[in-house]
Amino acid sequence: MFTKILIANRGEIACRVIKTARKMGIRTVAVYSEADKDARHVMLADEAVNIGPAPSRESYLLGDKIIAACKQTGAQAIHPGYGFLSENAAFAKLVEEQGIVFIGPKHYSMAAMGDKIESKKLAGAAGVNCIPGVNSAIETAERAVEIAQGIGYPVMIKASAGGGGKGLRVAFNDKEAFEGFTSCRNEARNSFGDDRVFVEKYVEEPRHIEIQLIGDAHGNMVYLNERECSIQRRHQKVIEEAPSPFISDATRKAMGEQAVALARAVKYESAGTVEFVVGKDQSFYFLEMNTRLQVEHPVTECITGLDLVELMIRVAAGEKLPLTQADVRRDGWAMECRVNAEDPFRNFLPSTGRLVRFQPPVETMFASDTSQWQGVRVDTGVQDGGEIPMFYDSMICKLIVHGKDRLDAIAKMREALNGFVIRGVSSNIPFQAALLAHPKFVAGNFNTGFIAENYAHGFRAEDVPHDDADLLLALAAFVNRKYRNRASTISGQMEGHEVAIGEEFVVVTLGQQGSTTPTPVTVTGFDKKAGSCRVTVKDRSYQLCSNYRLGEIRISGTCNGQAFVAQVERGALAGKNPLAIRVSHNGTQIDTLVLSKRAAELNALMPYKAPPDMSRFVLSPMPGLLVEVAVKEGQKVQAGERVAVIEAMKMENVLFAAADGVVGKVLASKGESLVVDQPIVEFA
Repeated sequence: MFTKILIANRGEIACRVIKTARKMGIRTVAVYSEADKDARHVMLADEAVNIGPAPSRESYLLGDKIIAACKQTGAQAIHPGYGFLSENAAFAKLVEEQGIVFIGPKHYSMAAMGDKIESKKLAGAAGVNCIPGVNSAIETAERAVEIAQGIGYPVMIKASAGGGGKGLRVAFNDKEAFEGFTSCRNEARNSFGDDRVFVEKYVEEPRHIEIQLIGDAHGNMVYLNERECSIQRRHQKVIEEAPSPFISDATRKAMGEQAVALARAVKYESAGTVEFVVGKDQSFYFLEMNTRLQVEHPVTECITGLDLVELMIRVAAGEKLPLTQADVRRDGWAMECRVNAEDPFRNFLPSTGRLVRFQPPVETMFASDTSQWQGVRVDTGVQDGGEIPMFYDSMICKLIVHGKDRLDAIAKMREALNGFVIRGVSSNIPFQAALLAHPKFVAGNFNTGFIAENYAHGFRAEDVPHDDADLLLALAAFVNRKYRNRASTISGQMEGHEVAIGEEFVVVTLGQQGSTTPTPVTVTGFDKKAGSCRVTVKDRSYQLCSNYRLGEIRISGTCNGQAFVAQVERGALAGKNPLAIRVSHNGTQIDTLVLSKRAAELNALMPYKAPPDMSRFVLSPMPGLLVEVAVKEGQKVQAGERVAVIEAMKMENVLFAAADGVVGKVLASKGESLVVDQPIVEFA
């Protein structure tokens, strides 16, 4: 067994590998860019080596620097994690040639299966059903359009070295095929250093189901059941689960055996995943093989009771697999939500900056610990006060739950999301909560087009209907009553003018355009010691009990005897009333003022100050790097014409003109780092 390994990655996966290595008594070496010098994986590792500037092409994608760090520290093996160089066969070969063990498949297996074009040819030769397409690199956008016309729209344009949704576009017409080809090449070149692109038929209404497998150097190979990964947005997975609520035992067995046969054909060692697209009739077609550990591996660990990272390390050290196919378990139901730094209410644009607050829900399961199940686990590479840089992927962490069945897992996930506090950057938690509450998701009736179909016009606050909206008002009144109690105990109050607390209040819900909705409530039976009171909203009564302390964000306790978790903040409404109380629960968020009846009457008379009209400007919708300004001063621009391109978190975002006009001023220049809502172009 190794005594020291280097992790050629960053973020949560680097932290994940470190935990298993520590359990096995193996020392670890972290590598980091200048942007990650204070990152969590650097702090957790036994040693750390700086490998270059922030951009990944100048640090994490430089194999020579990683190998040099390995030799410098005396590490005997390299674990590549996922992304970056994890599926780069040339890097794996170089590592092997330098006498270092690559904790992953052999370079020849990776070359055969990691390349999407070559793997399709191999799969076809092995008799595996493949999706129609052209499995050779396309050189020009014009040729991509020609091929797409021949196959028939819609088509999928994919980077050969792609992964994680990068370098992938779906085109429904010639214009989208032309532009998608260019964007795919650019993204692939920046993310993977390989700009080869191919085209294949896009199967409509598909399910994305993948088989996890692992093999050793002694010819043993097992598949570890499947993962359902059909809930995707722009081809990036959002929620993963295991097992799938869709496929039968017979289909599971057939897919597993086919995946193993394919892996045996290339003498595959280590953990890998064979991805399939599955039709409504449970027919399945080979998509690709990921020759690495997957982001969603924890759900497989939950239902099998295995530590996949440990198995990878043991296989790389030459050990035999400790189990046969008959030993593979499938216990309970696991789900994973990818918590990303993006704003779901602004079309999921990246959100970078400092994590002012990062308080995950209470964990009862832990990465690398195979003794605790049926609980909550958080795999993260960040911490309170950490930075979410613009140079890398938008994922903050992964939230994993394990339940006795699917409905139990959904309930646990909803409660865990309710208690997940993230401040300083926006996160997609409200969107995750909405998905988990959607009737079709709960019923298991979905495919990869689920998000596009149900949120075709983006995600809005009203897309998260709460099953008991009055509860949010009751929580606001409960927290306000606690604040009033503290005010009543402040010393030095003038005699005869002490703070008096009544039982009648009005909860004013703050809406758009300054509009407000008042709701009368009563708060009775307040017991400071027990932390309880009864709140009556309209004709509903809520007996609330909580040990919530003023200033905290997360509030937990019981409501009418049932446990709940929510979030409340006073003063969270930036630039507005500091006494406003924000309440969040099950993905729904409201801003309220809890007032006396007279104060509510006066509040209704307050004028509304409209924000300035910014319609003449093209604004940066997110923090990022301005990589292109496509217009000049005095230029006539038509609606839909390209104006600028912003790059953040390895994704290109093109800004288009909303209406016809003439460019008056260009207010930002190429190479400039932009903040949210910074003007780029002003129209005359």
